[in-house]
Amino acid sequence: ADPDFGYREPVNTQIDHLVVVAHTLAQGVAWCEATLGLTPGPGGKHPLMGTHNRLLNISSPAFPQAYLEIIAIDPDAPPPDRPRWFGIDLPAQQLAVQQAPRLVHAVLRTRQLEMLHFGLVQLSQDPGQALAASRVTEVGLLQWRILVREDGHIGCAGALPSLIEWQGQHPADALPDGGLKLRSVAICGLPERVSALLQPQGVELRRHGPAVKIELQSGRKRVTLSTDDAPPTPAPTLAPSA
Repeated sequence: ADPDFGYREPVNTQIDHLVVVAHTLAQGVAWCEATLGLTPGPGGKHPLMGTHNRLLNISSPAFPQAYLEIIAIDPDAPPPDRPRWFGIDLPAQQLAVQQAPRLVHAVLRTRQLEMLHFGLVQLSQDPGQALAASRVTEVGLLQWRILVREDGHIGCAGALPSLIEWQGQHPADALPDGGLKLRSVAICGLPERVSALLQPQGVELRRHGPAVKIELQSGRKRVTLSTDDAPPTPAPTLAPSA
């Protein structure tokens, strides 16, 4: 962590989940089946934001408790009294996902949300305020706090990860392992002092490229997704190893 803030111990964040925005949840499920070869598991509704989701376990040794979130506006929910998270309401975003779902964001997990929020503000960033959220699942109530900007935008031109702090169980623990693993995550465009503050474990920090780029693997098949893709395309199947 940056010594200017007086932190005595380093603060490491971890990849919690990657956000794929879809025009409808049905479109998102069809995309997941066609692109990744798997049907996402159950998700739920977010009354606070008027959205709903489906989840896919992508945990790996390098990225434990990680999942892919496919999220869309819930047509049965009343519109929230504020912009939705992850830039879902932005006209350009809505226009893009009408054509195909797309990766839009990375969310980092922390147990020190307030401290990192303070640090980001001191670095002239606007990470948003901590919102308490929850949703009902078949295995119980999920509860978390997450930093969300009032305008719904994502900082650093889409590169600044949202920060989440879970209270109790984590959703990945109840998701089946379908064999899809998160191999790599690259984030581009974070100021050096922001990167030093967040210290995202296992994440490659780049100066040039898409805001977020990830690689997933299922067996010998690898799929690369990035925030510049519309729509994402699977990479060629790997040759069997010797």
